Amino acid sequence: MVLKTVPGRNTRPTADRIKETLFNILQFQLEGERFLDLFSGSGAIGIEALSRGASFAAFVEKDRRATQCIMDNLKATHLEEHAKLYTCAVLSAVARMDGQEPFRFIFMDPPYKEQLEVSALQALKQSTLLDENTVIIVEALLDTSFDFADALGFQITRVKEYKTNKHVFLCLHEDET
Repeated sequence: MVLKTVPGRNTRPTADRIKETLFNILQFQLEGERFLDLFSGSGAIGIEALSRGASFAAFVEKDRRATQCIMDNLKATHLEEHAKLYTCAVLSAVARMDGQEPFRFIFMDPPYKEQLEVSALQALKQSTLLDENTVIIVEALLDTSFDFADALGFQITRVKEYKTNKHVFLCLHEDET
């Protein structure tokens, strides 16, 4: 099924080949797990996680046109009962969700070159939304530095590079758990 995308240039859908590579990496780990899709855009990543066996996905997107697109895509795929959509900024959503059980996977595709991944990781670290089993995947430009990760208490476990961007896999430092 082809999902709707958000018109305009405010969102940047993950290319199909990159999405396929990502889910080939995650495929045997998703079954029954909770998935958090931050800066969701059309919701394609979280919906893919649900379609591959995740039991629940939360979507966070502040753009109203994008959230309507996510709702339309969830309805079209009949996955809306396994999802929750937060129409707000990522930091607000993390604060609202604090107290919930941890997610096994947290994916974020923030606007490039704004360093929003730094503040998102700081907020997540102070929340109940991650634990020692959580894998965080950040989509970023190839030249994006993650030198800050160690100081925030995260370790990089894998980097998958593509032509213009990359997926950086992070988890809590062992001494942070």
